Amino acid sequence: MSEPTGAARRRGPFQVGDQVQLTDPKGRHYTFTLEEGKSFHTHKGAFPHDELIGAPEGSVVRTTGNVAYLALRPMLPDYVLSMPRGAAVVYPKDAGQVLAMADIFAGARVVEAGVGSGSLSMFLLRAVGDHGMLHSYERRADFADIARNNVERYFGGPHPAWQLTVGDLQDNLSDTDVDRIILDMLAPWECLDAVSKALVPGGLLCAYVATTTQLARTVEAIREHGTFNEPAAWETMVRNWHVEGLAVRPDHRMIGHTGFLLTARRLADGVEPPLRRRRPAKGAYGEDYTGPGAKSAEGRDSSSRSAS
Repeated sequence: MSEPTGAARRRGPFQVGDQVQLTDPKGRHYTFTLEEGKSFHTHKGAFPHDELIGAPEGSVVRTTGNVAYLALRPMLPDYVLSMPRGAAVVYPKDAGQVLAMADIFAGARVVEAGVGSGSLSMFLLRAVGDHGMLHSYERRADFADIARNNVERYFGGPHPAWQLTVGDLQDNLSDTDVDRIILDMLAPWECLDAVSKALVPGGLLCAYVATTTQLARTVEAIREHGTFNEPAAWETMVRNWHVEGLAVRPDHRMIGHTGFLLTARRLADGVEPPLRRRRPAKGAYGEDYTGPGAKSAEGRDSSSRSAS
């Protein structure tokens, strides 16, 4: 049985063409591609690439300035933060949440809208595997080119499960029987008709948005659409800790807000979503509310109160 795409590049001795991540004594990272006859230069001296070619991963090299660097292959979270960018990347902390909370599984049929620089695409491709399907849609051709180059550089060539289309999702989506749809775009509420038609019953929609305004409008549009269950929304924050003997404390900096995630499941055809039993906050759908379904919001509020 052949190895999954890109797996051979993740193990064994360093080879020509491999990405190498060096870590200096202060923990700073430097990433480059191994080439015969080339040298890696820093302000602390240089060393030849040939010194690493054929060496095991986890080797230590020293520059002419006698500074030691640890050599490892960059993990995918490292790679996406250092690769060329067209648009902002989906941070690894959010990509991990998408993989887990959107239940991305091997062999899944996934549609992604808003490729950006290809960060999330790579995480999704590793999860669905060679026998799954990831169809990515990107409006901007320049972003699509950057994403394609980043993906192919990481996997060592085209990925057999990946199809990339330049254009709007709502105008070009022709996929059917889709298991998961991931929307990383400014107005995901505009795509709900197309998304609902493409998803299988029980399929999952996951949206990644940056602001509370986008979050509120997307959630309310999903509720109003009537083909999804009650959406769940959240954000994640990551704080590292410094551990040195008894000196254990949180780092002064953290990865705080990057975006909101929300998920909703596709209902079976002809099924109405059950009434929410949680009472909305007083004034949530007051006279100042102008979001999706504003005209029916008062009735929905009353229904929720009666159900509770």
